[in-house]
Amino acid sequence: EVQKLNQQLEEKNGEIQQMINQPPYEKEREILRLQKTLAEREKAQATSDVLCRSLTDETHQLQRKLASTAEMCQHLAKCLEEKQRKEKGSSDDQIPTERSNQVFLQLLCLLDNETSLQALICNLREENRMLKQKVAHV
Repeated sequence: EVQKLNQQLEEKNGEIQQMINQPPYEKEREILRLQKTLAEREKAQATSDVLCRSLTDETHQLQRKLASTAEMCQHLAKCLEEKQRKEKGSSDDQIPTERSNQVFLQLLCLLDNETSLQALICNLREENRMLKQKVAHV
């Protein structure tokens, strides 16, 4: 292990000596290359930060939508239960599981509508993005 580390140290020392022995213009060229690489990395990091913030915002927005959808589902479930309780006199032969299944199916329909709307919005956004790209290209 020590020999391996000593060998790596010798290699690095050789690289340093090679850099020291380079003519000044090559050193400057290497410095410029390293500065360019650093600038590219900083730009990539800034882009990554912006995308992360955007995704974080979108995540929070989706969490709020999910919470409001869940509240709406609970409210609708309560409304359906109240409606079914009122109709209880005329439909006493229904068993509670059937009623809960009906409520569940109605809630699923509502959620499917919400999902369909979200998919439509997503498709429209994608189409809008593509049209903007075409306009920019033209």
